[in-house]
Amino acid sequence: MIKRKYFGTDGIRGKVGEKPISADWLLQLGWALGSVLSKSQKKTKVLIGKDTRISGYMLESALEAGLASAGADIYLLGPMPTPGIAYLTRAIRANAGIVISASHNPYYDNGIKFFSGEGTKLPDEMELAIEAELEKPMKTVNSENIGKAHRVRDAQGRYIEFCKATFPASLDLQDLKIVIDCANGATYQVAPSILRELGADVIEVGINPDGFNINDHCGSTHPQFLSKKVLEHGADVGIALDGDGDRLIMVDHQGVIVDGDEILFIIAKWYAETQRLQGGVVGTVMSNFGLEIALKSLQIPFCRTHVGDRYILEILKKQGWNLGGESSGHIICLDANTTGDGIISALRVLAVIKSTEQNLATLKSGMTKFPQTLINVPVSDATTNDASASLENPFIKSALQNAELRLKGKGRVLLRPSGTEPVVRVMVEGQDPSMVESIANELAEVVQKRAGMVGVA
Repeated sequence: MIKRKYFGTDGIRGKVGEKPISADWLLQLGWALGSVLSKSQKKTKVLIGKDTRISGYMLESALEAGLASAGADIYLLGPMPTPGIAYLTRAIRANAGIVISASHNPYYDNGIKFFSGEGTKLPDEMELAIEAELEKPMKTVNSENIGKAHRVRDAQGRYIEFCKATFPASLDLQDLKIVIDCANGATYQVAPSILRELGADVIEVGINPDGFNINDHCGSTHPQFLSKKVLEHGADVGIALDGDGDRLIMVDHQGVIVDGDEILFIIAKWYAETQRLQGGVVGTVMSNFGLEIALKSLQIPFCRTHVGDRYILEILKKQGWNLGGESSGHIICLDANTTGDGIISALRVLAVIKSTEQNLATLKSGMTKFPQTLINVPVSDATTNDASASLENPFIKSALQNAELRLKGKGRVLLRPSGTEPVVRVMVEGQDPSMVESIANELAEVVQKRAGMVGVA
């Protein structure tokens, strides 16, 4: 895996005001992107969209100034879901798209994601070229070549129509009562509109962003809130999105949470039955073993990759497949959009509900999840290049081997540094829930004591 100084698995992320998420550094970043693009384009066009964090105003202005100083024209979208920015980057024929968002993180974090002109994550060589440019002093182009800024007035409307067009024309959402939780994030206007225009009875929550309440005890990272609302309103289904709209968790009519693995299973089964599935399904090392078994029973090929939608997308393109996703709710329907799209994934599941006349609880029953315990262990160096090396500590390796012996081949253990947060993820999966929880707690304790103590015996 290529080592990068600033780019992680999902762009650049950090605490606002601290490098790299500071106004001065993003000024330089905007200039670096514009400079790289100008080497292959006579005149460049870059889109900028954001979620609802208070820091978005500051970071947007810094990126805009940096891009203009490199000669790039800027098209401002305002608050827009990440997948909407991917779509509009293609539709407007821009050379690149920028998302200002830290996804599911709290408001005091923020981040930068980039899309290529094709609406996909930037290739490795492009990210490395930007990092190389960041080491150089800024140099503004001649005044006659400075870029201009434009505001795209119909951005939300265009994305709404794009999403609606992915829903089968023969179906509508009439007779469905849906609770939609927009996490006080980027989907707060578009998601309810899409559902309502397709005929649903919509109850909206998480639609009052104030710059600080994004993902605050709501959205896909806090689905218990949605579960309560579904039961309170007697709804047929609940939809929870994250702050930037690329992640989806659902709730059935009984208030039971339906995670990304179960959503992926439902869509995969429907794709296979309707001849939409191309090849197989891509999951990650974190995907529940129950998903693998359920897909195997349907004779659907399944493969795993690293955590991160960029890796899922790489395998999908390499294999010529069109469906993949993560337990966290990043679902890529490559036949609809070039990146994970929470709204489109929800529409896929709603199409299955309407076309089969089955509720969400019944649809997910074809997959039985293995008991799984996931513990996030705070580790100071988990986001550095040495994080993987820290897990080579002999005490951790010994504890890992003992855990695998106790599971006797009837479960899985995974330790991995997060690519987006300063934690090491400890995941244990198996048939016996009490054993799974016990092993996970023991491993987490060892990791907390020993991670970062590379070479200590």
